[in-house]
Amino acid sequence: MNNNINLKNLIGEATEYDKKQAVEMKKPKSWCKSVSAFANSSGGALIFGIADDGGIVGLDNPDSDAEKISEIIKSRLDPIPEFKLRFEQVDDRTVIILDIMPGGDTPYYYSADGALEAYIRVGNESVKATSMEQKRLIMKGRNMSFDTQVSSYKASDYAFSKLRERYKKWTGKSFEDKDMISFGLVTDEGYLTNAGALLADECPIWWSRVFCTRWNGLNKSGGTLDALDDSEFSGSLIYLLENGEEFIKRNCRKMWRKTPNSREEMPEYVERSYHEALINALVHRDYLVNGSEVHIDIFDDRMEIYSPGGMADGIAIQDRDPLSVPSTRRNPLLADIFERLGYMERKGSGFGKILDAYEFQVNYKEDKKPSFRSDRASFFTTMPNLNYDIKGVPQGVPQDVPQDVPQEGIDDRIISLIRENKDITTEEIASILNVSSKTIKRHIEKMPNVKYVGSGYSGHWEITDNQ
Repeated sequence: MNNNINLKNLIGEATEYDKKQAVEMKKPKSWCKSVSAFANSSGGALIFGIADDGGIVGLDNPDSDAEKISEIIKSRLDPIPEFKLRFEQVDDRTVIILDIMPGGDTPYYYSADGALEAYIRVGNESVKATSMEQKRLIMKGRNMSFDTQVSSYKASDYAFSKLRERYKKWTGKSFEDKDMISFGLVTDEGYLTNAGALLADECPIWWSRVFCTRWNGLNKSGGTLDALDDSEFSGSLIYLLENGEEFIKRNCRKMWRKTPNSREEMPEYVERSYHEALINALVHRDYLVNGSEVHIDIFDDRMEIYSPGGMADGIAIQDRDPLSVPSTRRNPLLADIFERLGYMERKGSGFGKILDAYEFQVNYKEDKKPSFRSDRASFFTTMPNLNYDIKGVPQGVPQDVPQDVPQEGIDDRIISLIRENKDITTEEIASILNVSSKTIKRHIEKMPNVKYVGSGYSGHWEITDNQ
């Protein structure tokens, strides 16, 4: 028995495969469920004649087994998926490889005892599809998507000021009523598609929302005060995008350091990265999941953006290279509209933009690389706080800055620093001027022309006159 056979080389280009030691005739469900799952997903291969430990045991009657495999598929699978059988010789043993093509008439059911069951691939397993997953398969088989379906909402009952404003800003042209039809947002009969409903100012799809929270600590139970800031937004997808980004900005701090000729900005989070992550969450989410919404959770050390629904092709993102994932759009109409509005690109380079934008930061290290995780029902993008736990540097304090400011010039330097950066903290000012934060606060209290507007990270300094 040879246990060193490379199965992936044996089955060629198939990225998914299962193995069976023999063709089970009395219990065909044990392997037919894999046929259903492969046809409902991205295709794959089933290899007969290989033991669970990977050893090649071969088949005693491969010709007869091949006929039985074909007969069972034709009698137990509905509709019948496209497949082919081939034989391989390995160390004088014969194995059968059953190649199943990705199907266009999903769902492909396994029929037994009068019941129809559809299966999908989850990791390296074939599992029974839930009712929600069966709905997705039905729409896929009809070449439909949620965003293209016609709703019961009349277009005349809704306004689209956010859409018109963005279109004008991006293209310089006015968004005409006829564009609503050409963009696929309204039918000729005057009804909104789901994409149109999602872009209406008062979006009637109530589960299209964004929940934002700045947590106190490293998890959702950080201490006496669990949340430092929180907001909930509903409405047009453009409104959700704008307000989600605004929430992130007001809860992010920025460090900076002087260089011989300029100043280097050192943000906690990269705007280009979280912009792409939030767009992906809104455009590619599974809107069939009506009991959940997009979440933005900011912790001390990271930001997580959650979106309902896993990868459109069902394969977990953590099991593949995000830079080589082919573009599969769950909501192609929404993706097209967001491309026309200048928010995203057709070539599907969102993952690459998130990663590249981080790598260009001056305080980036390999352990600060964004990561992606998905399962059957959810997708997470995690972006580390670039300024968290920098060894040897107090948190929130700029690096490589002068530390020799005389005490008598503190007031003038405070004014100068605030004029340079209205979001600077008293701790950062104290570090730059080589004094304690209590000293800075004491000086500011005596300066009538300086005041702090707002609270926490969302506030900023204002100089009220020319003194």
